[in-house]
Amino acid sequence: MQADPENSADSEASLQLVLFVDERSSSPKRIQPISSHLESLRADYPFELTVVDIGERPDLAEHYRLVVTPALIKIHPLPRQSIAGSNLVAQLKKSWPRWQRSLEEYQAQLRRELPLKSSEYLSGSAEFTESKQNSLAASAELVRLSEEIFRLKQEKEELLDQLQFKDQVMSMLAHDLRSPLTAASIALETLELGQQQEQNNYSEELTSALKSRLIKHARNQFSRMDRMITDLLQAARGSSSEFTIRPHKLQLREICQDVLTQMNEQFQLKSQQVKTDIPQDLPCVYADKELVGQVLVNLLDNAIKYAPAGGKIEVSILHRTAQKIQVSVCDDGPGIPEENREHIFEGHFRLKRDEAKEGYGLGLSLCQKIIRAHYGRIWVDAATKGGGCFHFTLPVYR
Repeated sequence: MQADPENSADSEASLQLVLFVDERSSSPKRIQPISSHLESLRADYPFELTVVDIGERPDLAEHYRLVVTPALIKIHPLPRQSIAGSNLVAQLKKSWPRWQRSLEEYQAQLRRELPLKSSEYLSGSAEFTESKQNSLAASAELVRLSEEIFRLKQEKEELLDQLQFKDQVMSMLAHDLRSPLTAASIALETLELGQQQEQNNYSEELTSALKSRLIKHARNQFSRMDRMITDLLQAARGSSSEFTIRPHKLQLREICQDVLTQMNEQFQLKSQQVKTDIPQDLPCVYADKELVGQVLVNLLDNAIKYAPAGGKIEVSILHRTAQKIQVSVCDDGPGIPEENREHIFEGHFRLKRDEAKEGYGLGLSLCQKIIRAHYGRIWVDAATKGGGCFHFTLPVYR
């Protein structure tokens, strides 16, 4: 059923006022004078008054940008005007003539446009009038829509973060699983080759001890991959999630030697020399063996990629303080530009020179999560003779 334009016009042709109040004990005394004065004006100057408690509608208070209460706002006709504070009556007496003039001007304009509005209603294409758009109800609806838009934007950002997270996890898994998968494959291929030699009665057969070592090595690598997948997914759930570790007393020297032995074939493929400086009398650390080994593998894997063929890689351990041990992995590759060193551990950060290939960044964010979970620190600087040098610290076992 269509609204009657003349009745709508009558409703629109009046002042629309909103009085904002609060629950302070002094408010009734401060509001009573303005309420009485408004009632005295109503007989000669019709208006619509809505009283709003800002405690119940803080959104409207924010929408109208209120600073103090009580406050009286003329929301229709435009322009919107407001008065606030303890002397509302005096301010209203001063503003009322101006508000009446704006109403008279609006009424005159409304009478001129009434024929056009009638035809719009009859054709069923009438739009909201200016007064309706600027009513209190419209303002409340505008606030609600604004809040809904803000909520949807937040949901969109969360969904984009989740998609980015999935991409990051897939990249990390593809990157960090490669080393143990390669090591396990080599062990199984060696066993397969030995079995073929036995079947062909070759003189060079694998000894039982070597077979046992290869089987154990392959089993360890598969266990490492299983643990890596579980912890990677847990670590990358979000910035608020903590990385779960299972620390115990460890000989860091033994872990380093195991990782270096594991990656020996990769060093040989590029004819790279590995120099170590690992003291014999290092104190034990309190850390998770598998995760610390994963950090070393990631850092050495990056060093292998960026050190040139025939280049040098250095692994050193320093008993830095009574509480910390520092591990360093350095190479003579291009290094990390100083302006990028603070960002290199971000999950999706890539150096421009590396955009077309894998490089620093895929596993480094995971390394940072692991080291921080051990209450350590990881950073990068320039090597003494050029190249890159990554360092991390672990707590001494006590």
